[in-house]
Amino acid sequence: MKTVLVILTQANLTSLHVHESLAATMVLATFGCEVKVLLVNAALSLLQAEQQFDSVKHAFKLASNMVDSFEFYDLTPVLVESVNQDHPFVVQSQQEIEFVELNTEFLQTFDHVLYW
Repeated sequence: MKTVLVILTQANLTSLHVHESLAATMVLATFGCEVKVLLVNAALSLLQAEQQFDSVKHAFKLASNMVDSFEFYDLTPVLVESVNQDHPFVVQSQQEIEFVELNTEFLQTFDHVLYW
């Protein structure tokens, strides 16, 4: 079985790109790939599940709602770099989180790495 690391960098409300990245990740998981998702930088905002969509304020729907369904696609635990374990989005998250060191050795444990 192929293992894929998906590194997400886009914020929760910034663009349609984050929705497409999450949808592609879920498709990979649905069709037999072992997928792990690493949230870095602005993508940590995807852990904010309590935020509500407001069409007046937001151009795009909340991508964090898609992250909430990760458990149904066997995409849990969500990976977060150890340096971010005290980040407010991480601390307040209801997601199952695993902390990792993002380095060459870690990346080499996967067959493919997708960076979105």
